[in-house]
Amino acid sequence: MTREAFDRLLAEARAAHAAYPALAAFAPFPDDLTPLEVTPHNIKPSTLMQADSGLTTTNLAPLRDAFIAAAPHAHWRETYKGTDIGQYFLDRFGCYCLIGKGGAFDSRQMWSYVVYMPAGLHYRWHHHTAEELYMVIAGEAEFLREGEVPEFLREGGCSFHASNQPHAMQTHDHPVMALVLWRGGFQTAPVLTPPGGAE
Repeated sequence: MTREAFDRLLAEARAAHAAYPALAAFAPFPDDLTPLEVTPHNIKPSTLMQADSGLTTTNLAPLRDAFIAAAPHAHWRETYKGTDIGQYFLDRFGCYCLIGKGGAFDSRQMWSYVVYMPAGLHYRWHHHTAEELYMVIAGEAEFLREGEVPEFLREGGCSFHASNQPHAMQTHDHPVMALVLWRGGFQTAPVLTPPGGAE
């Protein structure tokens, strides 16, 4: 059942990649995928995401549902554990990998994640070596990028983050689920941007 859930999720991710030009323009869908064994690791945000009725979407409902179905089997990341970000954030911010370290598939071409945030959560300024593209699957959020005007994005909306460009995210009245793609810089994890390092 676990492998079936991830295979279904991969198929839906591939379909979205074909349907949304911004994804394909960022990186071709990997042709070097290798299946990996996943050690499930569930945290509170997994339960929140699975129960969140505010993740509304239309055309991307199959991808949303596939990420939710695979959630109990996934290895949820705790990227900022041990930092000063606070337990409130750690108990609400969720991320797990589909393609890449800890995911159900490996690739040297592109990594792929889901990010979930409930309503009313601030994801502090952070940066990483990898170039990144967010695409909103469901709900909505405000995306902030150093040197650029904040944007409210909904289903299908995309935000590109250049290498080491500080960025942040804020949900207001609605939660958000987003597909996240990385290219390059895979071995360097995100870090919180020091005060004064972003506008």
